[in-house]
Amino acid sequence: MRESGFSEEQIIGMIKEQEAVLSTAEVCREQGVSPATFYKLKAKYGGMEASDARRLRQLEDENGKLKRLLAESVLDNAILKDLLEKV
Repeated sequence: MRESGFSEEQIIGMIKEQEAVLSTAEVCREQGVSPATFYKLKAKYGGMEASDARRLRQLEDENGKLKRLLAESVLDNAILKDLLEKV
């Protein structure tokens, strides 16, 4: 997935601005995003504070790292099993 050009704080600010004062179209026009992108970001970050969003990013990064480690270990096990079968 492509990285957003906005920080978590900016995204949460856009969402709060839309909820408090402006219409979705006005916020999208000001920030230069499409309504579809805005609603996708709102679905992900809606109801969060900036600290919550930073923690979410940290957890997503950690989860990705753990998935890569698991994939490497599964691959290593498959290679070792293949070598044992050939012997």
